[in-house]
Amino acid sequence: MQISFTPEFAERLRSDLQVKGRGIHNPHGGGNTYELERALDEDMLLTSVGWVNSYYPEGYQDREAYTDEWGVTWKTAEYETRFGKGKYTEPAGHPLADEGAIDHYLAPDPTRPELYAEAERVIREFGDEYWIVGVTVTTIFECAWALRGYETLMMDLVLNPELAERILDIPFHYHLTAAKRLVELGVDMIWLGDDVGGQGGMLMSPRLWRRFLKPRMARLIAELKGTNPRLKIAYHSDGMIYPIIPDLIDIGLDVLNPCQPGAMDPSRLFREYGGKLCFWGSIDIQRTLPFGTPREVEREVASRMQTLGRRGGLILGPTHNVQMDTPLENFWAMVRAITRTRARPRS
Repeated sequence: MQISFTPEFAERLRSDLQVKGRGIHNPHGGGNTYELERALDEDMLLTSVGWVNSYYPEGYQDREAYTDEWGVTWKTAEYETRFGKGKYTEPAGHPLADEGAIDHYLAPDPTRPELYAEAERVIREFGDEYWIVGVTVTTIFECAWALRGYETLMMDLVLNPELAERILDIPFHYHLTAAKRLVELGVDMIWLGDDVGGQGGMLMSPRLWRRFLKPRMARLIAELKGTNPRLKIAYHSDGMIYPIIPDLIDIGLDVLNPCQPGAMDPSRLFREYGGKLCFWGSIDIQRTLPFGTPREVEREVASRMQTLGRRGGLILGPTHNVQMDTPLENFWAMVRAITRTRARPRS
């Protein structure tokens, strides 16, 4: 079982559990004591280095906008649910929007020792008890489009491929260095990936993915597994990515995340790739968790065990951070159902 939360849902959960710890929360660590994850008896702890840490910086909820160390400007957008308000963050200003800016752009330094203090602590304190995952998601494409602008980078892939290559190399080299350092520190798995799927199809053609992203991912995985051959590699993409799953297996992928049921059929995933991949996620945060009943949540957990988890190879949990719109009774129904199934002897 692995479950992450938005900061707002984490506060609701902390109150419900009557946990009185430090109250520091980030979906991927960042000074967190992992009190909620440990209270839920999860099996994995996540610690991240890289651009993904720009999503929820400390104090973001009190700001309308901020600029991260990559030079990307973010705006915060308030939303409201029946359980209260929250804030999302999204890139709004792009330091490489001007084509000439790349000639003098200086990326952050991925060798700074302070970037890895959190991972060192997590491994030291919890490595004997939990599976530790080093997170470097938004590995290439998402960080690159934040630097350049989404529409502009998408046009660059076709009209200005040489520039696109230079921009993609910036986050690629950063996250390669970061991931290798996390492997050297002793994490059990590295979580790579970029959102390249939409609800009904890929954001770019498979041909473009194979030209620009597959070779970089292949090199990344090869170098990481060269450092530790026992290392497992997870890849994240929301949405429908059926066309590139064989490519991911070809370059050494072990774990596919998040298996979004609103975009890809879990039964098909198991039928075509069970035994070749471990699956991670699969509990629907688009409909079942926020809008279903506790019984529907329980049935979905049971269904995933009968499909994706039929022969093992399933890390069960929601397909993304649990959102503020999720009723606590649905959340607890998911946790109880997973925990009961996890404890049941396998025939």
